[in-house]
Amino acid sequence: MTIGVVIVGATGWTGSALVTAVASAPDLRLAGAVARKAAGQDAGTAIGGKRLGVTIVATLAEALKQPSDVVVDYTAPAAVKGHALEAITAGRAVVIGTSGLGADDDTEIDRAARAKGVGVLAAGNFSITATLMQRFALMAAPYVRDVEVIDYASASKPDVPSGTARELAERLGEVRQDTSARAVRTLHGPRETRGAEIGRTRVHSVRLPGFVLSCEAVFGAEDERLTIRHDAGSSATPYVAGTLLAVRRVREKAGLRRGLDNLLE
Repeated sequence: MTIGVVIVGATGWTGSALVTAVASAPDLRLAGAVARKAAGQDAGTAIGGKRLGVTIVATLAEALKQPSDVVVDYTAPAAVKGHALEAITAGRAVVIGTSGLGADDDTEIDRAARAKGVGVLAAGNFSITATLMQRFALMAAPYVRDVEVIDYASASKPDVPSGTARELAERLGEVRQDTSARAVRTLHGPRETRGAEIGRTRVHSVRLPGFVLSCEAVFGAEDERLTIRHDAGSSATPYVAGTLLAVRRVREKAGLRRGLDNLLE
């Protein structure tokens, strides 16, 4: 039996690549496509491909009127939480690829998903290599007490930090020791220059032209340093395989799971 997939943000950078991938997969079925500006167009021709026989609709509510199993969201930080809760209420599993969710949002989504008995998987980055970067950093954290996260993206990215950096910082905070760095409250000068604290980890966001997405965990010990870094390319290809893995397995467990590494074992 095929898995019916609704893609929200179907004409976006990652969404359009997912439309093609889902339509080509023998075990998946494109059950719906949401993109407000392209509403009324065929999902295939709207992204420059062949006709797929699925009409893009303007809202998730319209897409949920048709049978489906999993909703995939690649939209905008301001919309993703509402989309997730709307899909959960309709009894659909959810894969969240949009960044911008905080810990309180995760708690609310997890509570709603458990109450409804559906699975949700959110990841700051669905790239397999970015997931490995996070895993290697988590392996190092118990042994090197001092670590900070540097998050790079284009000048136009609206959310800080990126989902990759936020997820990494929160998960590092769960396993790392206390830092030896001076407390921010004891510093002289603009304290903002020390970045923000997320999950007990300091995070610095750089927004400049020329960057797509990069994230690094910088560890420091006496007389040595360790940097674990992931650099993204200019296409959405790296995120497709991880997202499809999540689509295939998100229904295995009710509630919210954060991080693609949950599925790599």
